[in-house]
Amino acid sequence: MKRILKYLLILLLVCVVLWSFWFLYQKSAKKPDEFNVEKPRRENIVKKTVANGSVVPRREIAIKPVVSGIVTEVLVEAGQQVKQGDVLARIQVVPDMLSLSNAENRVRTSEIGVQNAQMNFDRNKPLADKGVISAAEMQTFDIALRNAKQELDAAQDALQVVRDGISKSSRSASNTLVRSTVTGMVLDVPVKEGNSVIERNNFNEGTTIALVADMNDLIFQGKVDESEVGRVRPAMPVVLTVGAIEDATWDAELEYIAPKGVEENGAILFEIRAAVHVKEGMTLRAGYSANADIVLDRRDSVLAIPESVITFNAKGDSAFVQVKDGTGWKKTYVKTGLSDGVHIEVLGGISDTTSLKGSVKVEREERPRE
Repeated sequence: MKRILKYLLILLLVCVVLWSFWFLYQKSAKKPDEFNVEKPRRENIVKKTVANGSVVPRREIAIKPVVSGIVTEVLVEAGQQVKQGDVLARIQVVPDMLSLSNAENRVRTSEIGVQNAQMNFDRNKPLADKGVISAAEMQTFDIALRNAKQELDAAQDALQVVRDGISKSSRSASNTLVRSTVTGMVLDVPVKEGNSVIERNNFNEGTTIALVADMNDLIFQGKVDESEVGRVRPAMPVVLTVGAIEDATWDAELEYIAPKGVEENGAILFEIRAAVHVKEGMTLRAGYSANADIVLDRRDSVLAIPESVITFNAKGDSAFVQVKDGTGWKKTYVKTGLSDGVHIEVLGGISDTTSLKGSVKVEREERPRE
């Protein structure tokens, strides 16, 4: 009896060991992969390139003074609309001592000339009245007096211009008044009251009083990689997406492509510009960063498949897909067309009812309930 029980225990232990090996083998055996099935369908395929850049005014004018001095009053602020000829600021002239001294000396010399001409005129006027000297000779003294007075007026105007930046004869066109040269919006006023400013001349660009631009005439300014610039042409449609404004796009038209590229971070980039069609009721600010989608080519309502299900050979001259054939998959060559990076156009080899081998199905592990 004890021997039988011993044999039964040994048999049970052997069965447990064999069952354990079988269970571990079944658990470690890899299950055959199951694949998703894709179907060709009609799609609109658009091939485009993206350019990064910003929205800027077509003409941004820097208003600069024509005299050096100190800003005494600023009459505008950023965001204000101005017209051509409007006064933006007033400047108090700081005279140059050498020029001021020369102007004062000219005035004193002109005063002496007037006194001398007046004396000659007064001395000869009674003689001319008595007929002692001829009228022609008297005319020379009259002309000399008028010229001397005119020279004095000119010297006094010059002194006032040097000292104050304005003269009696040209108060409406004073150099101390900084006026806008264009009609538009003031984008920036970099100077404050009390700042010293420098006039524009041949050796200095001068201090900027204000930046004025027409915000109804905007352009997109960006750059395109050299691999894409060969397919870009002027007058191509452009769709702008502004990062600061969600769910809104703007239409634009490409109008300029730079003939020379610039190297940036090891890549050759070409500048492009596109005229922006501003929407009524919506505001674009200067300097907004934007992305431009330039449509290179498009196909509407064509048979397409996901690009992930197609395989290209090493040479790139042919492509094939895996077509469902009963319980297995059969390699089938297809003719492809335009691709947008996600879908690719199929010109032949399959139909819209063909079942294609897709990606591997991934089983989600169920989390235990707490």
